[in-house]
Amino acid sequence: MQITLDSLKQFFLSFHRVAQEKSGLTYAAVLIPFFEKSGELHLVLTKRSTDVKHHKGQISFPGGVKENEDISFIDTALREAEEEIGLSKSDVEVLGIYNDFITPSGFCITPVIAFLSTAVKFSVNPIEVAEVIEVPLHFFLKPQNEQTEFHLFDGMKRPVYYYYYGEHEIWGATAAMLRSFLIDLSQQLGRKKAL
Repeated sequence: MQITLDSLKQFFLSFHRVAQEKSGLTYAAVLIPFFEKSGELHLVLTKRSTDVKHHKGQISFPGGVKENEDISFIDTALREAEEEIGLSKSDVEVLGIYNDFITPSGFCITPVIAFLSTAVKFSVNPIEVAEVIEVPLHFFLKPQNEQTEFHLFDGMKRPVYYYYYGEHEIWGATAAMLRSFLIDLSQQLGRKKAL
């Protein structure tokens, strides 16, 4: 199945997102940035530095906690992406907002799906980011690249998803959000093909 920029845009024309509003959560947003390279879509992820407060050294999407001055979760995601990897707002086309994701650690993360202009050059903030990682989308669409482990959270066994791309371990909220989005996107594409 070929996922294109047009597929991503079409998805959000009929998508109704699920927002979570619960007390005691820390609200945050991430940018899930797609871009074209060698004729196919890729994703941008970051390896967090060992100096950040949360999730040191883990692979994630650019993002962070919503600040008071942020008007929306889109503002949060764009501000954080600019701070972390030098991504200018003028290089980002926001396609839509996906379902909120609550983590076992008490975060409510809003994923903002975006497309980057192909001329983007990243400028990494070494205090927050150790490395920018570009992964072809087809990697995440192959079932053999996904692994599942069950971990105990609050007395319940829950699935934790993993992808290993080269030396990089992509797991936890990052893997779960991306996996959920790609499942929904693929299902919608499958339905459209059947019509």
